[in-house]
Amino acid sequence: MRLLRKLVCGALAGLFCFAGFARAGLLRDEADAEPWKEAEVAFPSAPRQEDLVSFYVSATTPNTFLVDLKTLTVGADDVVRFVLVVRSPRGAENVTFEGIRCATGERRLYAIGQNDGGWTASRDPSWIPISFNTYNRARAALAHEYFCDGTTSVAGADEIRLRIKRGSARGLNPVLDEAGR
Repeated sequence: MRLLRKLVCGALAGLFCFAGFARAGLLRDEADAEPWKEAEVAFPSAPRQEDLVSFYVSATTPNTFLVDLKTLTVGADDVVRFVLVVRSPRGAENVTFEGIRCATGERRLYAIGQNDGGWTASRDPSWIPISFNTYNRARAALAHEYFCDGTTSVAGADEIRLRIKRGSARGLNPVLDEAGR
């Protein structure tokens, strides 16, 4: 009988606790949540050398990876958008405008930079998972070291810029740009 009374009291306490959370709005059904909607995106200006800061990707790559700090934003949709510049040792350069969504661990290519400073929109507008393979390694490094705190984006673009600049102090940014940043 005493065991039955404890079980009933425990169940009632659980119900009151559940009701309190529900009343406080702490329990939400996924169906109640509004679906995520991506913000409108405008292409940035072409990157300028003085706005580029390098970041560490891997000891196995000879390429240099740089982010244009002027183009770095965190949108109302929680997407971190940025211009990425990848330079080979022989001087070849790829410039892309991309986004990283921390909540889902995905990335998106918005546009590819052209020699004249313009952009060509990506033909594939889909979000794809970030992985640590060779091609995506730069995006994974940005997401894990600078842009995201778990599944949420860092508080804002200023905090991300600060993290990238401080990367060299933590040993994450051994290759600095020509300006020594």
